[in-house]
Amino acid sequence: MDRTLRKRLWIGGIAAVVLLGVVYLLLPGRVPVRTAAVRRAPLQLIVEQEGRTEVADRYAISAPVAAFVQRIELEVGDVVAAGQPVVRLEPPRAAILDPRSRGEAAARVEAAQGALDQAQAAAAQAETDRQRTERLAAGGSATRQALEQARSNAEQAAARLVAARGDLAAARATLSRLNGQGGLRVQQVLLAPTAGRVLAVRRRSEGQVMPGDTLVVVGNTTRLQIRADVLSEDAVRIHPGTPVLIDQWGGDTPLQAAVARVEPQGFTQVSSLGVEEQRVPVVANLTSSPAAWAGRLGSGYRVLARFVVWSSPSALQVPTSALFRSGEGWAVFAIERGRAARRTVTIGHQTGFATEILSGVKAGDTVIVHPGNDVADGKRVEAQADE
Repeated sequence: MDRTLRKRLWIGGIAAVVLLGVVYLLLPGRVPVRTAAVRRAPLQLIVEQEGRTEVADRYAISAPVAAFVQRIELEVGDVVAAGQPVVRLEPPRAAILDPRSRGEAAARVEAAQGALDQAQAAAAQAETDRQRTERLAAGGSATRQALEQARSNAEQAAARLVAARGDLAAARATLSRLNGQGGLRVQQVLLAPTAGRVLAVRRRSEGQVMPGDTLVVVGNTTRLQIRADVLSEDAVRIHPGTPVLIDQWGGDTPLQAAVARVEPQGFTQVSSLGVEEQRVPVVANLTSSPAAWAGRLGSGYRVLARFVVWSSPSALQVPTSALFRSGEGWAVFAIERGRAARRTVTIGHQTGFATEILSGVKAGDTVIVHPGNDVADGKRVEAQADE
């Protein structure tokens, strides 16, 4: 009996082991997943926009009047000091006239001389009449009205004499200029309003210029600012003082800047995809030392402006790829004892790769990133190492 019992027990044990193996094989396997740790770390919400550099103190030197400008010898990039002569102007040159026009100018001189002679004679006669009328009025032989008339005639004759002399002087000056006898030319010198460099030379050769024509542009290149046209929905989160990181400018490390102003007027811009966008110009001043970029960064350079609209030195965060929709909110799969545990979370600021977590998980928890359809609450999972 003992031998038969032992044999049965031996067979029963083998059958139990086989049954357990079959059950184990039929059980669902562990789902391989990628994981990440919930951690506290610095987090920033950044708005990125391409921008361009420009000189903060930029001055356009223009002709104040119609004039003849001498050749400008300055080159773009030349250093200028405050008050240094930059442009020299002369009076406008006379037009080249034919002999007929010059003869007409000489005739006008003769006519003006004749008019002056007549005015001198008329003024002398009027003065004589005034003196005679005053003597007669003193003796009672002339009326007061006649005296006033004589004085008025004398004053008018004197005024016509002054005008005739002016006409003669103008006619003689015109004839003298046409004959090339203008004498010395008076120059007007335009000075650099600030120390800096020449940014542009709009007119190099000598010639006639009109009032308001820009000749030279100078600026202080040690004070650069960044101008970027950001979307209007991003501009409302940017304000004066917002930190800006200037990247992709050609240097090894980003430059520091701060927003100086957000323009109050936006504009419409059509994107490369044909979509109308409302954009707002934002201007930021470089705060990094000029030694970090001097000699390498100039006006009109392309840069990438990264506006830091929010930041936290120790934000509880998870990879954005770990989040998925749960009704109207958000959820993640945490790993507890080798199984996926669904947890509803409340999120805060969301960046491209990381999201701030306000509640639902704690620092040190492990969450599944990119959870697939085969991951469910209570499912056995197995973390895989990154390749």
